[in-house]
Amino acid sequence: MIEAKGLTKYYGSFRAIHDVSFHVKEGEIVAFLGPNAAGKTTTMRILTCFMPATYGTALIAGHDIYEDSISARRAIGYLPETAAVYPEMTPIQYLEFMAKLRGVSRSELYDRLDDVIDKCRLHDYLDTQIGKLSKGFRQRVGLAQALVHDPPILILDEPTIGLDPGQVVETRQMVKRLAGDHTVMLSTHVLPEAQMICDRVIIINNGQIVAEDTREDLTQRLRHRDTLYVRVRDQSPMIRRELQAMRDVQAVRPEEEGAEGAGYYVESRVGTDLRPELAKFIVEKGWSLLELRKVDMSLEEVFLQLTAEEERTQ
Repeated sequence: MIEAKGLTKYYGSFRAIHDVSFHVKEGEIVAFLGPNAAGKTTTMRILTCFMPATYGTALIAGHDIYEDSISARRAIGYLPETAAVYPEMTPIQYLEFMAKLRGVSRSELYDRLDDVIDKCRLHDYLDTQIGKLSKGFRQRVGLAQALVHDPPILILDEPTIGLDPGQVVETRQMVKRLAGDHTVMLSTHVLPEAQMICDRVIIINNGQIVAEDTREDLTQRLRHRDTLYVRVRDQSPMIRRELQAMRDVQAVRPEEEGAEGAGYYVESRVGTDLRPELAKFIVEKGWSLLELRKVDMSLEEVFLQLTAEEERTQ
C-alpha cells in the first residue's frame, strides 16, 4: 500500500533524508521509529504530497505521488504532529467541512460523520468549540478528519505527543481498533508505543533506514545470547559464582537484592534452553526458587543496538 523508493531530501545544503526505501503492506500497522530529527516528519510530508523530495518517489495505493498526485492524496488520511483544526468551529462543523472538502458525496456524508464520531468517541463534544477542548480531544478531532473520507491509508505523525497518560492510552486503543480496515503508518520516538501498537517497525536514524522488520525478527537477528531471569529467596553471595560454574552458562548478571531474595540474569549461547537444568540445580541447592522466565530483547535494546551500529559505520 505504501512503497518509498530512494527518497532523498535536501534543505539547502543540509540532507534531511537519504535513499529512504521501504514498504508497508495492506492492513498493517507499522511504526516509523527514530529519535527526534531522524527524518520521520520529512519522510511523511513527502508521502502525503505536502512537499516534494529532491530525489526518489513513492507509490501510495499504487499511485505515484508525482505522476498521479491527486489519486495518491485521496487514498491518504493524514494526522500531522499538531492537528490542523479551526478553533472557532465545533467538531461537527469541522468534520462536515472536511468531508465536503474531501469529496464525500451528500448521500454518504452523514453515514461517514456517524462512523468517525463513533470511532473517535466524540459524541459528547460535537457542539463544543474546538478551541475549548483539551489537547486529547483536539487530537481525536484530528484523527476523525483523517478518517472522514474512509481512506485505505492512514499516516499519523507522533499522534500521542503532548498528551497526558490517560489520553495516550485512549489514542493508542483507537489506533489499534483501525487495524485491518486501514493500513496505518505511525511515526513515533516513544519505544513502548511502537511495541504495543504495531505489527512491524521501520527504524530511521540520521536520515537513513537502518532496519525494517517485525520486532521478533529484529530481536532474533541481533540477539547474541539467550537470557533467563531467575529469582531465589536465598541471598548468599556464593550463588552468582555457582550459577556461573554451570555448564553452558556464559555470564551471570546480578540484580539488586530485594525484599524477596535476589535476582540474576543468566546468559547462554543462542538456542540453549537452560530452564530445566537451572530449575533442578536451584532446587537441589535449596535456594528456594521464586521466579524463572525467559527474557526477550526489548524494542529499546534493538533500537539502541541498531542505531549504535549505524553510527559506527559512518
